[in-house]
Formats: sequence, C-alpha cells, structure tokens
Amino acid sequence: MKKKFYAVALGRRSGIFTDWPSAEAQVKGFAGAKYKSFPSEEEAGAWLENPVYAKKEHCQNNNAPVQVLPEPRPGAIIVFTDGGCINNPGPGGYGVVIQEGPEERLEMSGGYRLTTNNRMEMTAALVALEKLRGCGAPIDLYSDSSYLVNGITKGWARKWRNNGWCKADGGVVVNVDLWQRLLLLAEALDVRFHWLKGHVGNEGNERCDKLAVSAARQPDLPVDDGYQGGAGMKGDGV
Repeated sequence: MKKKFYAVALGRRSGIFTDWPSAEAQVKGFAGAKYKSFPSEEEAGAWLENPVYAKKEHCQNNNAPVQVLPEPRPGAIIVFTDGGCINNPGPGGYGVVIQEGPEERLEMSGGYRLTTNNRMEMTAALVALEKLRGCGAPIDLYSDSSYLVNGITKGWARKWRNNGWCKADGGVVVNVDLWQRLLLLAEALDVRFHWLKGHVGNEGNERCDKLAVSAARQPDLPVDDGYQGGAGMKGDGV
C-alpha cells in the first residue's frame, strides 16, 4: 500500500501526519476541520501553505440542491466575511472582502494569538462594518456563521442586551464585548446579514477563508484582549 500524508490545516493540532488514526484524532468531531490526504510530504506541505479546496465538478446526474443566495439590494455594498482558528481556542484569523461596484474591491484580514472560531467570525463582520461606518448605501453582508447571522437576524443579541447579557435560562452570554459593538454598528447602518453555506465554491467566501487561514498563521499575532482579558465572558470553543 502506498504511503499517504495527511495535512491538517484546521483541527485540534495542525500539521502533517503519516497515518490516518493520528490525523483523525485531530479532526474527528472538530467543527470546521480542514484536512486533505496527499501522496507525498511535499504536496501536503504545499497545500498547508494555501489550504484551499479545488471546486468540485458537478456531474449531470448530481441532483444535490444548490444554495441560492439572496440577491443584494440595488446599489448595495456587498460584503463577505469569514473567520476561524487553528484549534479552538487557538491562533485565529479573519478575512473580509468588500465589493463596491464592479471595479472597487477591498480585502482586509488580521488575527490573534489566542481566540475562538466564533470571535473571529464576529470580528470579521465588525471590521467590515467599522470600515463602512457612516456610509449611506445599503450593505448586504454574507457569512457562513450561523452563530453570527442568527444572533442578529433572529434578535438573540438584542434580547440578551435587554436582559443584562443573560440568556433566558439564566446562563451568561459569551463574547459580550463583540455583540455590543456589532449591535451598535448594525443599528447605525442599513445592513442585512445573510447566511451562506461555506466551502461550496462561492468565490467571496473562499477568498475570505483563505485570508483568515493565512492571517492565523502569521507570527507574533496580537493578544485578543476581549478573550484573554475576560471582557467577552469567554467560554472554551465559542
């Protein structure tokens, strides 16, 4: 049997593994795990430098439903955001793509040495909206984070704020520092949040993912004060 090399970009521990059980231990049960097998260590290492999946070809007999994204409003600024961690908690990054018309495109990214997946998803949206603060145009923001999108569109965050940042069951809300800022921005802008399925070939989402992963791998990342300092009422894996 030919030897395989397993590259894990997002998991409990990232790196190259020479047997599947070792790689499986890093990704099994890990939300958003990103990994791939290769016939050589060189190919595995090259993919880890830029862990993007090739778009899948759809055969004619493939009747799987394709997600139809909500159309942006006329004249709207289109925003894609994504974020994640290498391990969770762990080094994290976020990516943002802002499209203002066919010729105007802005990309932004950044990261922290210790944070969580959800905090990076929220930070990506915050960075985008802070950049667009004061603009008069409508904004349509697309994210693959149900936590982020549902928190805004279903009114969860507003209810938590009205309840003194306590859940209906009495539990404490995490990431309060980010929710506070997001609500203020969302209320000051004409922005709509839309959920999209991640890693299915959407160009904006794939680009944000690439930016986020690259940012998380940068050396000497700053401290996420809201997480490590406790301002976000942190919880493991959120």
